Amino acid sequence: MAYEPPTHSVERSLRATTGAKIVVGIDEVGRGAWAGPVTVCAAVTGLRRPPTGLTDSKLLSPKKRTALAQELDSWVTAHALGHSSPEEIDDLGMTAALRLAATRALDALPVRPDAVILDGKYDYLGGPWTVRTVIKGDQSCVSVAAASVIAKVRRDAMMAELGAEHTDFCFGDNAGYPSPAHRAALRELGPTPHHRLSWAYMDGLPRWRHLKRFRSTSEPVGLEGEGQLGFDF
Repeated sequence: MAYEPPTHSVERSLRATTGAKIVVGIDEVGRGAWAGPVTVCAAVTGLRRPPTGLTDSKLLSPKKRTALAQELDSWVTAHALGHSSPEEIDDLGMTAALRLAATRALDALPVRPDAVILDGKYDYLGGPWTVRTVIKGDQSCVSVAAASVIAKVRRDAMMAELGAEHTDFCFGDNAGYPSPAHRAALRELGPTPHHRLSWAYMDGLPRWRHLKRFRSTSEPVGLEGEGQLGFDF
């Protein structure tokens, strides 16, 4: 299926309306997973013509995604990754964990952006950054699409390494997301040190429910509630 390629229209708009010279696109991966970190990529692309086939990472096959990520590594002006661990997700909640991962990615860039484009409708980053949220920005904005591909490929590789330590969970195939093999391993073996213990899927594990973690504070429905799938699906 053919998709409309992303453009620099939002990047150009931010430059024109805010005076920003350096605009960074941010996208995350791992928000809906049961295991592993949430990973954020911050990518600065300038206004150059993007590589052929660039789009939201979810629309690409693993082979195309991997090849494109290798091309993007040298094509982007700058990029950096930030992660929040399962423990931080449990302690802080997803919204704050995303903010932490995004801040780590931004701080790791060799340049300081003047403006940020976030994929989605929620501004989980906030000040001091000038933020523009764009729904489906990973399909429409060049910098966000680049961040999407790099983040997905890098996190998948991390999860494949964890899968070598926990073979029954098949992290190399499911990247920590729900799957039949993942559910079966959880029922039999219980969560690994890489699992998010505050999530709803723990309610469907009678043998391991005593391990569930609870936070003393809650965050607004939105990012916090997305992706927390239990076993009834």
